[in-house]
Amino acid sequence: MVDWDKLRVFLAVADAGSFTHAGEVLHLSQSAVSRQIGALEETLNTALFNRHARGLILTEQGELLYRNVREMAGRLNETEALIAESKQKPEGPLVVTAPTGLGSSWLTPRIGEFLKKYPDIDVSLLLADGDLDLGMREADVAIRLIEPTQPDLIRRSLMTIHNHVYGSTDYVRRHGMPKTPADLDDHRLITFTDHPPAPAFVNADWILRAGANGARPRTPALRVNSVYGIFRAVRSGVGLALLPDYLVDGNTSMVRVLSETDGPAMTAYFVYPETLRKSARVAVFRDFLIRKIAETRF
Repeated sequence: MVDWDKLRVFLAVADAGSFTHAGEVLHLSQSAVSRQIGALEETLNTALFNRHARGLILTEQGELLYRNVREMAGRLNETEALIAESKQKPEGPLVVTAPTGLGSSWLTPRIGEFLKKYPDIDVSLLLADGDLDLGMREADVAIRLIEPTQPDLIRRSLMTIHNHVYGSTDYVRRHGMPKTPADLDDHRLITFTDHPPAPAFVNADWILRAGANGARPRTPALRVNSVYGIFRAVRSGVGLALLPDYLVDGNTSMVRVLSETDGPAMTAYFVYPETLRKSARVAVFRDFLIRKIAETRF
């Protein structure tokens, strides 16, 4: 019989593409990971990986094992979730993922109130602009700025996030206040990097196109791969950028420009897997977010 611990190591190696990276995830040494894979290959009497200078690549037999073990791991995660939720009490771990900007500037200042009300819930916040796999329980719930398409994910609209062009008061004093979108031609602009594209921001290059003369394309003064990084650059006077209003709210060192022009809006969604539909801790966290959003102007 194959040891599940070895299969768990096998999944980590297949996902990471190397013994070293898998060991970092599993908190094991590279040699320990290598021994586990060697023992698994010996048990199954087949090679699971081809070793290349650029990393490890699954063999045909390895691909077959990977598909089946991953499916089995998903079912095991679902079973664990159902058992954990059988008590129907808001307690236990809750892993929440959210975009970096929204999570760091809006969610984290408010999370203390939730922790005080529900001390038996152990909250972990994973702030990232990429999407974690909720189906594989990389996180329990997510706040996302793009509606998910997976049929096994439950989603509900939380709020509409409005975006406008902002600059620092120092920048506007030095470079002037643009009156129309066409005036952006004469300003230093900050936007997202092209590679990788920004998954959590709609129309990331809007400020380069709004009111632009097609014969004179705009070139950004700076590209950043994080909306929070863009916010910090704007606040320090580097240039103008399209930013969500929640990031700038209450910041007296920044000013909204083009007051008559609205940038593209985004809808934020609360998302969680079907297996957590009856989770008490998910329900109370969702209700907490809805209540705090009602108290906030976006």
